[in-house]
Amino acid sequence: MTLPSQPVTLTVEQIEKLNEHLSKLRHDINNNLSLILAATELIKYNPQTLERMANTLSEQPPKISAALTRFSADFEQAFGIRR
Repeated sequence: MTLPSQPVTLTVEQIEKLNEHLSKLRHDINNNLSLILAATELIKYNPQTLERMANTLSEQPPKISAALTRFSADFEQAFGIRR
């Protein structure tokens, strides 16, 4: 990873864009985690739902990973970080 050699200055617009992306990231991850919690609660109280909820549970970690990857790419681009 190559970091910028000089201080990085962002415009107000760039900061706003990063803040919007961060806000969306928090929202998306919170939604994914809420689905995981809801599915596990359903399974805990009604074990017969396990088969139905397994897909919901298994879909959430890749969605969280994808959201983090998108944010990281935007962050690295904004700050001039190269891999």
